[in-house]
Amino acid sequence: MNNLKEFWKKEISGWKKTELFWLAFANISLLVISIIMQDTVLGIAASLTGVTCVIFCGKGKISNYIFGTVNVLLYSYIALKARFYGEVMLNMLYYFPTNILGWFMWKKNMNNDTGEVVKKRMTVSQDILTVIVSAAGIAGYSYVLKLLGGNLPLIDSMSTVLSVIAQILMIKRFTEQWIVWILVDAVSVIMWVTAFLRGDADIAMVLMWSVYLLNAIFMFVKWYKDSAENKAADTAVTVTE
Repeated sequence: MNNLKEFWKKEISGWKKTELFWLAFANISLLVISIIMQDTVLGIAASLTGVTCVIFCGKGKISNYIFGTVNVLLYSYIALKARFYGEVMLNMLYYFPTNILGWFMWKKNMNNDTGEVVKKRMTVSQDILTVIVSAAGIAGYSYVLKLLGGNLPLIDSMSTVLSVIAQILMIKRFTEQWIVWILVDAVSVIMWVTAFLRGDADIAMVLMWSVYLLNAIFMFVKWYKDSAENKAADTAVTVTE
């Protein structure tokens, strides 16, 4: 019990006032609007755990994987009802196991002073490879989803494939994950707005992905600065040695 208390004490420490404001504002706004729109309890719960997950991830807190696992289970059920099969397969066959993997990968690379994960950047060759793999994956998977009779196969495929790429970059602690997440979130907003207008989804899903998009933009800036500081610190240590 004491270890659990210490863990959560570390997870909620080191936050700036602006970061705490964003965490509170995003969750409260989503909750209030969802209640006014009379969304389902399931949809609201999925949205709140999802928003909390991405904000904790942006802060570099390992507990994001706890919130993320709960979100995966809830979101998969909602996506299944909306017939977004790519999203269901992505979450249950990929996000669920990689959340467990991510926990252990991050745990090995935590900064004990800040309580945040150590952030880094990709090389140019890694950037190029990521673009090529993403394009090929989107083209191939959209064809599969079309054969399955899914809604918006190209958009669903883009969301799914780019999410896979972004999750890998996230586990490996690359700053560039946020660029990919921005693309994923923008596509997903379009996908869920379409589903909402069609009557197949709650407004909570639209709001959740909209918050994801804003968060990805904010966190790219944060990780870019933090990774630059980490690189400078490593360079200084190397020179000293």
